[in-house]
Amino acid sequence: MMKLIEPTMEYALQIQAYRKEFVDSGSSMDGTGALRRIENPQEWIEYSNKLKNPGTVPEGLVPATQYIFVREEDHKIVGMLQIRHYFNDYLEKFGGHIGYSVAPSERHKGYATQMLGLALPECKKLGMNKVLITCIQGNEGSKGTILNNGGVYESTVYEPNDDLYLERYWINL
Repeated sequence: MMKLIEPTMEYALQIQAYRKEFVDSGSSMDGTGALRRIENPQEWIEYSNKLKNPGTVPEGLVPATQYIFVREEDHKIVGMLQIRHYFNDYLEKFGGHIGYSVAPSERHKGYATQMLGLALPECKKLGMNKVLITCIQGNEGSKGTILNNGGVYESTVYEPNDDLYLERYWINL
């Protein structure tokens, strides 16, 4: 059994372990907000809570809800996901509504597909009728996750800051 929940201090050690696994492996930490630069779980949780409120969102960002994806049997965080409530220019072109990642040690087990599937009703609650999700061209795992949740390919765009081609998919809610 898996659950998608907002992070709390109850998961502080798991948040630290999740971050460490990504830093140690050099993996991209998509859908984790500022976790790469904020080492302290309490600070990261507080920052994530600020992102939820339009009145406390840092300049240049949009309101977003941060989630952790927890395996109930051992309370391990196996993934993280962030829902952006609406777009700024960058998100509209490159980032989309949802970012997500699965711990390197937990990949290829179907967790990303489950996690994204649980996030879609949350998007609907935020008033979205469809969501944009992007993935790096050639990332077949992420592409499969999106397609498994009803994603429809729209286009591929070039993101110059990171020198990446990103595939854009829409999921109707």
